[in-house]
Amino acid sequence: MATNLGGLLERTVPPMGYELVDWETSPGGRLVRVFIDKAGGVDVEDCAKLSQHLTRLFAVEGIDYERLEVSSPGLDRPLRKAADYERFRGQEAKLVLREKLNASRKLTGVLAGLDGADALLETDAGTVRVPLEGIERARLVPKIEWRKGR
Repeated sequence: MATNLGGLLERTVPPMGYELVDWETSPGGRLVRVFIDKAGGVDVEDCAKLSQHLTRLFAVEGIDYERLEVSSPGLDRPLRKAADYERFRGQEAKLVLREKLNASRKLTGVLAGLDGADALLETDAGTVRVPLEGIERARLVPKIEWRKGR
């Protein structure tokens, strides 16, 4: 189901005006989660619209599941595609590497875009080049600004 589902989502979600950020299924495939985004952000109506469409599509395609969840990727959005490293340039990110770099598999810094197949990350120690294929996981670090005195 996973390969079929991934291809189906990749063919269906973008033409509806959304970016397919990620998707996952529970171990038994009973739960399907789809994470979407669009310029200006995703709201409840977007999630409901796509959920209704996917529910009908899954019935036609014979996708067996019990529950479907459609949501935004959240403030700590995962970085999955090379383009994400350019798109979110200037924002803080946390990377987990497949192998140690300078005695650590974890890096945190400000995204400085791409150079070829390498992500550039501004850290306290300077600019670090990380091959995209060497990144196991990457997420934005949420910035929450609290207002004082209300």
